[in-house]
Amino acid sequence: MLAPVAALFYGKLFELDPSARRLFHIDLAEQGRKIMNTLDSIGQSIDHLDSLNERLAELGRQHASYGVKPEQYDTVTKALLWALAQALGPDFDRPTREAWTLALTHVCTQMKLGASHL
Repeated sequence: MLAPVAALFYGKLFELDPSARRLFHIDLAEQGRKIMNTLDSIGQSIDHLDSLNERLAELGRQHASYGVKPEQYDTVTKALLWALAQALGPDFDRPTREAWTLALTHVCTQMKLGASHL
């Protein structure tokens, strides 16, 4: 079973970009666990995201090999922010949204950099 945030995220992602569904070749429950682990790492490292840069670059290379295009990161960010807002409700206030937006922007930038060095 997908965690609520992961289920919300994938539902929104496939609504915004139905073609993204073809990029997932593993069970979405397993994929959901992976994204929740990644979000947990980001949350725990929010004050020192640079420490994740190597891992994020490798993740970007992996995603590029799966067929992820740079422009799809914007859609993923929108879907993640939406899912977090739905799951957290009033706790997803302006400062929290801004922190997650900055963190996800950093993550996407590092992943795109990694993908560009294939």
